[in-house]
Amino acid sequence: MSETAEMGRVLVTAKIDNLGDLYEVERGRITADEVRSITVENALVDTGASNLSLPKSMIEHLGLMPLLDRPMRTANGIRVFKIFGAVRVHIQGRDCTIDVTEVDDDCPVLVGQVALELMDWVIDMKSHRLIGNPDHGGKWMQELY
Repeated sequence: MSETAEMGRVLVTAKIDNLGDLYEVERGRITADEVRSITVENALVDTGASNLSLPKSMIEHLGLMPLLDRPMRTANGIRVFKIFGAVRVHIQGRDCTIDVTEVDDDCPVLVGQVALELMDWVIDMKSHRLIGNPDHGGKWMQELY
């Protein structure tokens, strides 16, 4: 299984691809094996976080472009974070496109609520794992209203 529970936390395997590189493959400018990507085996599912957050070193490896700075509320107060261009994130056979928030290198990869919503995952608190949204019969569905 691609997820584990550790002290009540949900950890998942996430494959993250540089979205710009994927477009370049479609245009025939690079090959699929030239796409910059990273696989994180212990990404922390964090419903208290909004975005997908990656440490600076992973952002550099992926070659992401900075977009803007945005203030965000943290447990230690409001802090300004860099937002980077979109990636394609894959978790348990589902994927979505999402911008990336930079966190310090000593922070884990955080899979926030927006990514969970886009992939229609919810946390099963009893077993500490991701499951398909029961409101949709466990099948991947997005709402358009």
